[in-house]
Amino acid sequence: MKKIKPLSDHILVQRAEAKDVVKGGIVIPDSAKEKPQEAIVKAVGPGKLEEGKRIPCELKVGQRVLITKYGGTEVKVDDQEYMLVREDDVIAILED
Repeated sequence: MKKIKPLSDHILVQRAEAKDVVKGGIVIPDSAKEKPQEAIVKAVGPGKLEEGKRIPCELKVGQRVLITKYGGTEVKVDDQEYMLVREDDVIAILED
């Protein structure tokens, strides 16, 4: 299995599965599903450099987050789909 190690303030996330059924019981076909904004952090870069100092990332592996709808770069590794996003593209941390 290949490992992806994000650089700078990039974060590797895997989108959460889109729901097949809405509250009213209507089944949504795959072609009509929107990509979910909820994701799970899989890897975190060391943080961005500002004026020669490294500012560590606030996120940790395993956290559930909300990402911007159109941000990031899609990557596929070993038949798994991931997104590489900047820390700025994460808009919230989901807590239980």
